[in-house]
Amino acid sequence: MLLNRIMVVEDDKQLNDLYSTVLKKAGFEVVQAMNGEDACNKLESEHVHMIITDIMMPAMDGYSLVEAIREYDSEMPILMITAKDDFPSKQKGFNAGADDYMTKPVDVNEMVLRVNALLRRANILNEHKLVIGSTVLDYDAMTVMTQDGEVELTNKEFQLLYKLLSYPGKIMTRLQLMDEIWGPESKSDAQTIDVHINRLRRHFEDNKDFDLLTVRGLGYKAVINKAE
Repeated sequence: MLLNRIMVVEDDKQLNDLYSTVLKKAGFEVVQAMNGEDACNKLESEHVHMIITDIMMPAMDGYSLVEAIREYDSEMPILMITAKDDFPSKQKGFNAGADDYMTKPVDVNEMVLRVNALLRRANILNEHKLVIGSTVLDYDAMTVMTQDGEVELTNKEFQLLYKLLSYPGKIMTRLQLMDEIWGPESKSDAQTIDVHINRLRRHFEDNKDFDLLTVRGLGYKAVINKAE
């Protein structure tokens, strides 16, 4: 099953490693960044479901990072963790676009609870079914049902379709999809994605609920079609 991927942005390496270890034990994948600038660079090639960020960091602080993310992604859950516990700092964090706020020293068990809550609120965590018009994807059963009946897909085809439809309108690069679905150790190359996309298009060429579009030079995205 695809794991939710959290980016931890914290310039204190010991804390970064602590948060990352706790999140991994809780069943998440983790991408580590040492400051806002590092995070922005990694977000160009890494697809994540949520961000946990410190505020006071070199190069780019947490406020600037959150504002930068909100310019292109209004839905990304963001949890701020900081030593600044005064109201003006919290207000500035929420105004920048943070969804939740914790002050140091952090209870890591509470952090995991807040992460789960934010992901549930974003309809990401434990979302095992996707309903797109008359098309229903059931992750547990690895099945796709349409008004014409079940469409038989391989596991990789299903996971690829499920991933794209989970984030309609969001461009995902071939490398992101390869890393998340085939794994970073896979011997397959990025052209494998093209082959699977073409198969999916053939499977759903008569389906009016969605389209899988190529974004030239970048990757692919799913577009949900409005009911006529």
